[in-house]
Amino acid sequence: MSFWKNQPVHLVAAIVAGGAAGIVSGLVKLGWENVLPPRTEERDATNPPQTLLQQFGVPAKVTHATYHYSGHALPWVSYVIHFGFSTTFAVLYQIIGEKLPWIKKDAGTWFGLAIWIAFHLGIMPAMGTVPSAKDQPEEEHVSEALGHIAWMVTNDLVGAEVYRRLVAEKNK
Repeated sequence: MSFWKNQPVHLVAAIVAGGAAGIVSGLVKLGWENVLPPRTEERDATNPPQTLLQQFGVPAKVTHATYHYSGHALPWVSYVIHFGFSTTFAVLYQIIGEKLPWIKKDAGTWFGLAIWIAFHLGIMPAMGTVPSAKDQPEEEHVSEALGHIAWMVTNDLVGAEVYRRLVAEKNK
């Protein structure tokens, strides 16, 4: 695997592919967290996206706003942050990975773990959004680490296929 690809990046295709991958992988990560919840119910009463927004001065009545579906109150503001994060990193991964193939090593497994380490063990604890890494339960580390792998592998698979198809269509 070379360090740098000399082929041009089809930027629009990479953005579309990353956007599509980010939506699908965001759904995968939400599903993952239903199987292995990373936080206790008490800590999830105000989840990290809600806490982050409140740290920036957004009132709780906004951060805890919900919509109702099938008898469930669902936190739409949290979902905006969740899918915004997912699609942003999927687009970046797709664009950067087209130039630096080593980013995509092992289908994005290492990139996903790096994002988990950076945000869940570094940035968010430093900001006070979540407890320090040593104060997070082991279950949270397991869920988040494995969930970030599943999330990024999904980005890798979906993004690569959508990108391949878009570029092939463009080159017809």
